[in-house]
Amino acid sequence: MFDIITFGSATRDSFLSLSKKNYQVLKSNKFLPGKGLCFSLGSKIEIDNLDVSTGGGGTNTAATFANQGLKVAYIGKIGNDKRGEAVIEELKNFGIYTGFIKKDKNRSTNYSVILSSFSKEKTILVYRGACNFLTLKELSFKDIKAKWFYLAPLRGSLVNLFGPIVEFAKKNNIKVMVNPANSQINLKKGILRPILNKIDILSLNQEEASLLTGVPFQKEKELFKKLNQMINGIAIITKGKNGVAVSDGIYIWKAPSIPISLMDATGAGDALASGFLSGFIKTSDIVYAIQFGVANATSCIKEIGAKNGLLKKGKFGSFPKVKIVKSKL
Repeated sequence: MFDIITFGSATRDSFLSLSKKNYQVLKSNKFLPGKGLCFSLGSKIEIDNLDVSTGGGGTNTAATFANQGLKVAYIGKIGNDKRGEAVIEELKNFGIYTGFIKKDKNRSTNYSVILSSFSKEKTILVYRGACNFLTLKELSFKDIKAKWFYLAPLRGSLVNLFGPIVEFAKKNNIKVMVNPANSQINLKKGILRPILNKIDILSLNQEEASLLTGVPFQKEKELFKKLNQMINGIAIITKGKNGVAVSDGIYIWKAPSIPISLMDATGAGDALASGFLSGFIKTSDIVYAIQFGVANATSCIKEIGAKNGLLKKGKFGSFPKVKIVKSKL
């Protein structure tokens, strides 16, 4: 019996710190965010530093749970390649069970190149490979026994597993936390609503919450009231540097972020969500869960890579616990 099993992506990540003199940030409405990272075409671009690690929502969250002393397994798919071997090796180093992982003979393991500018802003080049093609037939449900499932974003054809995984969990008294991808949020209401009604904790960022509910993210109370109509548990809305808000359908708890010098924001959302659930499993206390989630995310962004800064069991980081404000929904 596992305390928790995670589902989602597994990647090999390369972090490239760009030399300030070798690129420009140009403002233009041709780029969706209004500015773009630009290089000289055909030239060699020097970098200041290179770090390589593993990532992906499924494995990042599994690492937090394992660090907190939980018995953890990861379910996903990798390529039959060196990158896939690196993913398995790192998971084993965390003490995470890898026996459910499938290997794809035709596709490579997912890969990301993270370009970091001098201002710490990121541009990420993503190859979505093997892990997006795990099939329902490859899930050995008869071998799965757990207290919790954590579903990181399920992209590509993985969206087809969303309903069956949650349905299996419901039938087998397994609690479920979900951090959905846009492809899951965009499912037809007739498909999505019955799934959401079966989950215990839903974690979204502001944009995702607005997309799901149709309510502008600035109207936070309305967002939570709408989410409360969709789920029977806890809703989390992350707000980047503005912190996090959580509701159980009766109250709202709000917490700020901890102001620190940012090294790398990759994996911060995974660290907060998995930190929250780790704290909630330990205490059933939403305040403690928020505080630990924020602490885990803060510790994560102090290091390069999504797993390197995650808190160990019994540790809370060198920063004070965030103050929580509670109000009626």
